[in-house]
Amino acid sequence: MDFYSIRHLTRFRYEQPISESIMETRMNPRSDASQHCLTFSLSVSPRCRVFSYRDYLGNNVQHFDIPGEHNQLVIVAESVVEQQPRPDVPGFLAPDAWQALDKLIEAGDYSEMLLPSTFAVQSPALLKLAEKMNVTRRDDPLMLVQELNQRLFEYFEYVPRHTRVDSPIDEAIASGKGVCQDFTHTMIALLRHVRIPARYVSGYLYRSREDNDRSTPDATHAWVEAMMPHLGWVGFDPTNNLVAHHRHIRTAVGRDYADVPPTHGVFRGSTSSELYVAVQVDASDHAPALDRTLPIPEDWSVLVERAQQPPVIATPPADLQQMQQQQQ
Repeated sequence: MDFYSIRHLTRFRYEQPISESIMETRMNPRSDASQHCLTFSLSVSPRCRVFSYRDYLGNNVQHFDIPGEHNQLVIVAESVVEQQPRPDVPGFLAPDAWQALDKLIEAGDYSEMLLPSTFAVQSPALLKLAEKMNVTRRDDPLMLVQELNQRLFEYFEYVPRHTRVDSPIDEAIASGKGVCQDFTHTMIALLRHVRIPARYVSGYLYRSREDNDRSTPDATHAWVEAMMPHLGWVGFDPTNNLVAHHRHIRTAVGRDYADVPPTHGVFRGSTSSELYVAVQVDASDHAPALDRTLPIPEDWSVLVERAQQPPVIATPPADLQQMQQQQQ
């Protein structure tokens, strides 16, 4: 088994003081059969009381309200996660896998993961891409998903900040460039096109020196889970052409990014804001002492120093919505 320590720093800085911040966060890793969140804490400055609940998809959500005047909001999420070994995903399924999948859909409640959603839509550009990649009910579902995972990896060029957090998939499809959020939304829409239930996974990807992932290591990550007969939900990472395994740390699942942004909120005031995000994931082969404060890795101090540097300025829309974090 593997153990991961995660630190996720988010800072909102406002040009003029604001009078209130209301925020929801989805940074608390999920616990399931193969992943167990051993400890989680959320620190907020200015200090406030943090409340927790689980949404209807089983995601852990923290929320808080800061009613006083402030010109900066800093959120630091820290967690320790244990990952159990997962069985290898086979190369193919039984000859009757499509029929088995349809029976699974009829017996289960997967309608939300089959219908178009906010970002995973069946636009003309998406349907054209489906035709180009021959996304039809052929071979078996698992073989098709594995092929599509590789085809999207080859089709898209990974370019950080090429798209925005709210960009439609048509922009990435047209340019052939984007980030993991675009890859994931496109793959979800293509899978739903052939009635394979697919959902969006938000989380983190640990990268060691030996790994050659092209996604950014100091940011949140996103990938796809597809429902497979006899296997259940299986994760696929089209950004890196991987089957999601022990290095993929799941925080939340949803229909698409709109369901699971790491931060989402509003503030009261009229001013521009700056957003800075830093993520640090460390691995070990033994469980940390959970009754002690997590040790601060040397390079985390560098990330904190970067938080003091002038970031990119963006003006919030008229509804004063807090800027969200694009998943890289």
